[in-house]
Amino acid sequence: MSAPAIPEPAAGADPAAPPAVELAHALEPWAIDGAVSPAGRLLVAGVGNLLRGDDGFGPAVTELLGHLPVGVEVIETGIGGIALLQELMAGCDGLILIDAVDRGAAPGTVFVLEPEVPEGEHVPDVHLANPDRVLTMAKTIGVLPDRVRIIGCQPADVDELGMGLSPPVQAALATAVTRIEETVHAWL
Repeated sequence: MSAPAIPEPAAGADPAAPPAVELAHALEPWAIDGAVSPAGRLLVAGVGNLLRGDDGFGPAVTELLGHLPVGVEVIETGIGGIALLQELMAGCDGLILIDAVDRGAAPGTVFVLEPEVPEGEHVPDVHLANPDRVLTMAKTIGVLPDRVRIIGCQPADVDELGMGLSPPVQAALATAVTRIEETVHAWL
């Protein structure tokens, strides 16, 4: 899956400044396509590994989303791709995926991405399939909704074992919640 490149962060940017927001394909909440039927189900899924520092961004955001409207289901799938695929097989009209996304930006930068999901790919073990592969499998079997957005955050560190988010990623949680709320309200 590929997403458009973003500009490099400004040289000398203040690391204590609030996280920047980069929008792929110039998506703005008021320009997000289509509306979901009031009876439709929107799925908001946080993915990531709580034991890998900033990779726990998705699950951390889901903990802050208990206030979304009726018809929006928030789940946390951890790192097991099969759980997300099963939720997509149950049906939904839109998917918002929350994850740590390395795009070479300053840590804590929040992205709203519209993924380009390719057709089929053989994945021998779907239990450990990453989000890219899960989206590809969902598209191949016909359960990927037309509207998919990724709310991503540039991690500082996902390679070391340890719980807790880095300060810039922790500071990005509120921005991510706002972007999710804007997307949900645009789709309803």
